[in-house]
This record gives sequence, structure tokens and C-alpha cells, in this order.
Amino acid sequence: MDWLANNFPTLLIVLGIALLVIEVGLLGFSVFVLFFIGLACIVTGLIMMLGVFPETLAAAFGSVAILSVLFAVSLWTPLKKMQNSGGDHNVKGDFIGHSFVLEHAVSPTEFSSHKLSGIAWQVRSETPLAAGTHVEVVKVEVGMLTVAAKS
Repeated sequence: MDWLANNFPTLLIVLGIALLVIEVGLLGFSVFVLFFIGLACIVTGLIMMLGVFPETLAAAFGSVAILSVLFAVSLWTPLKKMQNSGGDHNVKGDFIGHSFVLEHAVSPTEFSSHKLSGIAWQVRSETPLAAGTHVEVVKVEVGMLTVAAKS
């Protein structure tokens, strides 16, 4: 127990690094909470090593809490932007290029349905298409097929 009391700042730094490893390695940098707490633990440990804060549990809890909130407020927006800038999210699936004949007319505002692989999909088009038109799937979204007239 004396070792923990004598090496409290080092323990905080190791705990902070462990939380960062869990956040990035296991959670894929998706939650951010462990990242903020881990960063706060590392900074608190360093500040305690420099002698600015006393090496007490109360000082550690208070500092980690305040620094976690400060890091969350200042880093949330940039990290969220970084997380969402993953590039092009369009996936070319097996349904792209699938062709069929429309049973009902479709347009950007008027949808139809088409059963494909046992699922009834909503069908839409960027341009109005009449029933009986031979179409091809050009885009797939959740529950929605976007089609265009097959040339």
C-alpha cells in the first residue's frame, strides 16, 4: 500500500495510458469518454509529479473531473469532425447494376416497391419513370433502391 501512496502520480499516468489504449484499441475511438478521462489522468499525474497539486486522492479526483470536462468541451467538435470525415461512404453492393421492370411509376417524390432477395424495397428515381420501364439500380441505401432507366 505504501508503494501506491508513494507512486500515485505514476499510477495516474499508467491508468491514463491504459484508458487511451482501451479507447483507441478496443473501442475504435468511437466513445471519446475514456479518451477524455485518460488524458485528464495523464495531465493530473504530470502536474502532481511537478508538485503543483498535492498527491492526494481528493486532488486527483477533482483534477481528473475538471480536466475531463475541459477536454470534452474543447475537443468534442474537432474529434467528431475527424470521426465523420471518413471519406466516401458509398458502398458498391451486389444490387448495383441489378435490372428489372417497374410495376408502378416512380419519381423523386413518388415511390414504388420492388421485392429483391425476399425484401420489399422502396424504389425511387431522380427523374420520373413510367410503369413498364426497364430500370437499373444505381444507388442502394437502407431500405431504398435508386434506379435509372436502363440504356
